[in-house]
Amino acid sequence: MIWEQLKYKFLFAAGILSLLCQVGCSISPLQIPNESENIYSQLPPSDIELNIEGLGPCNDGADRKIKINSQYPVTVLVHGCFSSAGRFRSLADVLAFHGQQSVCFSYDDRDSLMTSSHKLARALEQLSKESASSQITVMGHSQGGLIARKALVSEREASIETSAQLDLVTVSAPLAGVDAARYCANPVIRFATLGLHDLACWLVSGDKWHEITYASDFIRQPGALDSSVGRYLQIVTDERDSCRKFNEQGQCLEDDYVFSLEEQRLSPIASGATAKTVEIHAGHVEIVGEAGVIPVKLIQTLQQEGYIRSTDSRRIEHFNLLLARLYHNQCLVECKGTETTL
Repeated sequence: MIWEQLKYKFLFAAGILSLLCQVGCSISPLQIPNESENIYSQLPPSDIELNIEGLGPCNDGADRKIKINSQYPVTVLVHGCFSSAGRFRSLADVLAFHGQQSVCFSYDDRDSLMTSSHKLARALEQLSKESASSQITVMGHSQGGLIARKALVSEREASIETSAQLDLVTVSAPLAGVDAARYCANPVIRFATLGLHDLACWLVSGDKWHEITYASDFIRQPGALDSSVGRYLQIVTDERDSCRKFNEQGQCLEDDYVFSLEEQRLSPIASGATAKTVEIHAGHVEIVGEAGVIPVKLIQTLQQEGYIRSTDSRRIEHFNLLLARLYHNQCLVECKGTETTL
């Protein structure tokens, strides 16, 4: 019995740690190119400077002041676990190229998801009150999607209060619970281990350990989105047969499979009046991009759905070159005509 318990704890810890790293381990921010054209010249000039807890520029610098134009829409990006604001530096630059301003929400990965979602809700309220923007889009990847959606539900102790219209986008979010954490919800194991089971789950995941399971109230009672949410786009990724790293022979060394379709789909959420679901065949990291991987499918989807402006035909070549530099992908420069280009 003791050996079986130890075996379970080891396998669970190894599985969750592997999962969390794939979901969004911190990646060094990519350098902003200063070639071809100044992408920031497309943004409206900032007219206010704000200090809002949790919000800041999409980088990992010490200065977290927000400089935006108070009259224009803002996109708030929410990273996944084991990540940071710098993870979305390149996506923020993609938005800037199209004249759209963005900020990033940062949170402690080991906090309760309810705690993080509450902080995001309060940050959005303050952003709305201190600017005149009538449009805020909240976009979360993976665990960030769980936090972003919960921040915008009406059934909570302190629902969000804002005069702005809110749009929500979740990408590859395990809205039905994380399968790798299912043992944390097993009452038999919890009883048999006299609390050691809960401790093991907490050591791996922090205060959110019970919220990410399929049996938690956080998952089973998703709540309806607040009336201030005008649109909700759920991007579901079919991550089967995806690959994150290949060898020189083209063989897959590391897959990009983190969450199944079943983990990402939850009927009460998908059936909401404002909800639209788009399924994309893409890996969990591929969809948001990293060094060497350009998030072409995500950008195209967001443009088709109106969350990123269409690229002016006169600037497509500039945009492709920008993507190549942002994501360190030489193929975009040399492989014109492939599906890598936009």
